[in-house]
Amino acid sequence: MKIRFDRFVLDGDTRQLLRDGQEVRLTPKAFDLLVILASDRPNVVSKQTLQQRLWPDTFVAEANLSNLVAELREALADRSRPPRIIRTSHRFGYAFSADVATDPRRESTNGPPTCWLEWAEHRFPLSPGEHVVGRDPDADIRIESSTVSRRHAQVSVTEDAALLEDFGSKNGTFLHNERVTAPVPLANGDAIRFGSVLVTFHVRGQGSTETASSTG
Repeated sequence: MKIRFDRFVLDGDTRQLLRDGQEVRLTPKAFDLLVILASDRPNVVSKQTLQQRLWPDTFVAEANLSNLVAELREALADRSRPPRIIRTSHRFGYAFSADVATDPRRESTNGPPTCWLEWAEHRFPLSPGEHVVGRDPDADIRIESSTVSRRHAQVSVTEDAALLEDFGSKNGTFLHNERVTAPVPLANGDAIRFGSVLVTFHVRGQGSTETASSTG
């Protein structure tokens, strides 16, 4: 995902936020929060959902999320009243409210991505290109689990195919319970396991009824 808003460019693939061409430093969690809100725009994302995406399987105080929002607003020179970029839905959650222009080199102008990975309430849109899966903060698809390697596997997407490849991970990558030892093609509804984490591959228009709307 790469979008332009206000004086900023947000690139989810390179994990960079630029203001007038200069990089703005964010903590990894604050960057992840910005990507989630931008990906789900203009919908409001509940605090509960944000906590689940940012700290899966971990209980954290609500103040942690509030602190990340405050960090984003400071980095974006945004105010809570009236907000230009991060809008608060009182007692519920937050939404990305800035006007956005997508980069045609990185995103299709024909609507949402045609395929995605789904893990519980997390959805990871897959644009054409290579998507690294792992625990590494710089992974394109970040899964925080002790059974997932820092650079665990990769999903490569073209206009007419998607391939799954393991990166020699400790706990393995499995497609329908068969360990992946070489690149294998993916089909709609395929069950993939990274270590102990089960995800599902979806292709729009092939039995999929929901829209991919966020990243991890």
